[in-house]
Amino acid sequence: MLRQTLRLLVTAAWFAASVLAPGTLLADPNPDDTHQVLENSLSIIEIDREIAKIEQQQQDLEHSIAANQSSLSAKEKEIGTSREAAGERIRAYYMGEREDLLAALLSVKSFRDFLTAYDYISLIFEQDQKVIREYKQAYAALEQNEQELEQLSDQLKQTKSDLLAQRDRVEALQEDVDQSIADSEDPEQLKEMIDQLGSYWNNVGLEEVRKYFKALDGAMRDFPDFLEQNGASLVTNGLNYTLTIKEKELNAFLLSKNELFKNFAFHFEKNQVTAEGKEGELELRVEGHYSVENEPENAIIFHVDKLVFNGFTLPDTTARDLEEQFDLGFYPQEMMPFIKAESVELKDQQMIVKLKLAL
Repeated sequence: MLRQTLRLLVTAAWFAASVLAPGTLLADPNPDDTHQVLENSLSIIEIDREIAKIEQQQQDLEHSIAANQSSLSAKEKEIGTSREAAGERIRAYYMGEREDLLAALLSVKSFRDFLTAYDYISLIFEQDQKVIREYKQAYAALEQNEQELEQLSDQLKQTKSDLLAQRDRVEALQEDVDQSIADSEDPEQLKEMIDQLGSYWNNVGLEEVRKYFKALDGAMRDFPDFLEQNGASLVTNGLNYTLTIKEKELNAFLLSKNELFKNFAFHFEKNQVTAEGKEGELELRVEGHYSVENEPENAIIFHVDKLVFNGFTLPDTTARDLEEQFDLGFYPQEMMPFIKAESVELKDQQMIVKLKLAL
């Protein structure tokens, strides 16, 4: 454990001194090219991680499809038996056999015999209805199973298409990186920088990014507390409400939830929100926007448009993955159950949310 910790510290120190230090890139005759190569190499790592995730999804879908196909075969046999039994009952109605039972009921000589015959005939009719009902239920289950299988098959097709697309991206990026290394005045040094960046990202960088997203997720879960701290932010006008979130108040709220945010802050601009901070040699910048969503529930969802780690723009796959893992949105009905968000607008240093009564 100690050896691994020392190795990470050495890696971090080397990375900070070489890759992060501006002087190193400026020493290269083409600093922009070097930066692009390193960024591409980081994208390869992240897209490879996305590919592994998609491959696992593909395996899970294939297992689900196999299980559904097996279940479908069993239901087809089950419905065959139910169909035959139900058919016999229905034929009995159409061919008049049940009318004969009614005639027998009416031909009895005593009230006692009438009650006895009635009980027997009621049991027969109840059994008929039970058989027909079971057939209908089995048929409905069969249809549902077929629909689920069709949906899984469509998902599998999309997953395979996504997998091919990501593999093409990695292949193109790898070709660019390989060509840049071949054209470099010092290929070995460039390869070493690429390896060190990859090691630093896998061992330190990714977890640091996740740490901030996890902290944001936790803070936004407590967003109803924001109104308690900033009661004047919500203004009522009849059935309509306006929630004004100022960046200064939001940052103060975040800091009250986690000390990590003393070095990390939100900034509102027209149609865009940025969140950025720096701690030691680690620097993170997130660019995104908010939208109002109504499914599965009314919410104001944060979308990551761009993610920059230590000056390197990460691929869209990383942004999507973090969006799936961490929820940076907030839910108006958790603040007040009777309202819902209608729109959200970003202006200089403030976000304005229009709400109304959820009738």
